[in-house]
Amino acid sequence: MTSVSRDGALLGLVMGVGLLLIWLGLPRHRRQGLAGRVLPYLRDTPRPSRLLDDGLTPGGVVGLVAGPLLRELAQGVERVMGGADSVRRRQLRAGMTADLDRFRAEQVLWGALGGVIGATVGTVFLVAGDGGAVALVMMTAVGLGLGVTGADYLLSRRATRREARMLTEFPTVAELLALAVGAGEGAVGALDRVCRLSQGELAGELRRCLADARAGANLPTALQGLADRTGLPSLRRFVDGVVIAVQRGTPLADVLRAQAQDVREEGRRGLMEAGGRKEIAMMVPVVFLILPVTVLFAVFPGFTFFRFTL
Repeated sequence: MTSVSRDGALLGLVMGVGLLLIWLGLPRHRRQGLAGRVLPYLRDTPRPSRLLDDGLTPGGVVGLVAGPLLRELAQGVERVMGGADSVRRRQLRAGMTADLDRFRAEQVLWGALGGVIGATVGTVFLVAGDGGAVALVMMTAVGLGLGVTGADYLLSRRATRREARMLTEFPTVAELLALAVGAGEGAVGALDRVCRLSQGELAGELRRCLADARAGANLPTALQGLADRTGLPSLRRFVDGVVIAVQRGTPLADVLRAQAQDVREEGRRGLMEAGGRKEIAMMVPVVFLILPVTVLFAVFPGFTFFRFTL
């Protein structure tokens, strides 16, 4: 009876805290922000076209209710976790727009989904009699934490995979650029030709550099933006070499071929290192599983013979 009363008191406390948070989160209790104070003076402005809508803002009653709550929860996650610069950098590395607010909102949704799953599992255990209300709260908290951190891990994983694809494409793209420059094309013309003939992540980044160059930025600045958006040291060295070659007038084709060869050598070294690590990992089951079984098979007949002899 005491255990049931304790579990009921804990559930009542959790429910009371939740109702209090809902009450404090009502619009009448929230402090009006800058947008809310300025909005009444902008009601006579023309309504923007729907063609300019990015489709990310929820509309209707659901958007009016969930939008402010989602933004507040996203700001709370930002205050707890921090790392805004790291998130923006990983979004750029993953080929996404650097939108911190949207990522925090996605983290909130992932956390809510994880919390619901954890609460469901905890409720099943509670009904089955294998756990109490404390286990339910702990599993809900664990699910919430796993959901929030899982979104961050998936972003890092996406950025790493994209950079791996770019590193795989880089030697071929560098060779194509060297061939185009050796055939008499300029730097911008070579980029244009390679972008038209190739597909992939690196080709998309080069198209963005070409668009920046055609929009008014010089080629070294556009290429430096490519190096800043990615986290690959080899690509940064490639950009530095191309920028120095363009600024000093050195033969660009030789620089591109040398950079492509360096990337291939680096990839070969990476494969050898990965093979060495896999070889060491393969020794673990051999030493701790296969070898003891082999020794046991070799020694066991002798022990059996001595036992029958005695």
